[in-house]
Amino acid sequence: MKEERKCARCGAVHPEAELIWFEDERYCPDCIREISVVCIHCGKRIWRTDNSGSDQLPLCEGCFESGYVTCICCGNVVCREDAMYDGGEPYCQVCYRREFESLCIRDYYYKPEPIFYGEADRYFGVELEVDEGGEYDGSAAEVIRIANQEAEHIYCKHDGSLDDGFEVVTHPMTLDYHSSGMPWEEVLEKLRKMGYLSHQANTCGLHVHVNRSSLGDDVVWQEGTIARILFFVEKHWEELLKFSRRTPRQLERWAARYGYRESPQDILDHAKGGGRNGRYSCVNLENRNTVEFRMFRGSLKWNTVIATLQMVNRICDVAFSLSDEEIRSMSWTTFVSGCREPELIRYLKERRIYINEPVETEEEL
Repeated sequence: MKEERKCARCGAVHPEAELIWFEDERYCPDCIREISVVCIHCGKRIWRTDNSGSDQLPLCEGCFESGYVTCICCGNVVCREDAMYDGGEPYCQVCYRREFESLCIRDYYYKPEPIFYGEADRYFGVELEVDEGGEYDGSAAEVIRIANQEAEHIYCKHDGSLDDGFEVVTHPMTLDYHSSGMPWEEVLEKLRKMGYLSHQANTCGLHVHVNRSSLGDDVVWQEGTIARILFFVEKHWEELLKFSRRTPRQLERWAARYGYRESPQDILDHAKGGGRNGRYSCVNLENRNTVEFRMFRGSLKWNTVIATLQMVNRICDVAFSLSDEEIRSMSWTTFVSGCREPELIRYLKERRIYINEPVETEEEL
């Protein structure tokens, strides 16, 4: 006759061979399944309450610590070798693809088909560099989520000139759309909260692209406008240096001047003749469809970003509408006295370059 014993938990009598010995007690098969699990990695039986894994992947504490992590998104346990990481946080592959596959930081040469926002002749594309907060897909995803809630306004790219950040790039937008349609304030606030810097990082620029088609109805007209833009920049270099918040050394490296000439056409001829800095010039002419203003230092202040766009627009306006002789004779005082936008006027006053009317300067970020 087979020897029988009671289950230590339920008290039912079972043949001794059917009982499972665990923690100095015998348990029936039903009870042992309810109170314990077997570590899938090492085979050790542990209390169910001590399971460091999951119901589908039971693990003792030692095996979990040595080879597994928990996805911060769905909570599933993942083998450390199979996990994906962003900002040091682990994800299972399903969650990582869902969260970041379409929101990752693109490579430097990524250039999607442009989407134009707003109704006007002139459009502005912004490249804002941010640094010292990490080149994390998750951070870029947060920025993109905020910016693209209503439409696909931005994307993010890798930039080798940065230490630990990325570049926020907008699709072409009118000045009005940048001011009221693009959620710049929310984007900049999020970047600040995540620990990013732009002005204070010393590595970041704020580059502004303007469509060439807004500078004249044909190539000849566009070339004349561009020549006057270059002349204006060279003539008023000291004022624009103050406006840019760059140091002379930074400009020499990333946005060098072409050098003053006696006429707008002379400067354009020099620039087209192979300016020594190529695209790293104050006004980059190497793009087929746009002119890129590269002078400006990055910023996470909304007023500064908008004022920079307004300044570029104002320069384009005077270069478009005035003759060579009129642009040559225009003084800085005359130029700024024609500014009407409150954001630009405030910024000019902050930089002490607005008709001797300084205001208290807020810290740049």
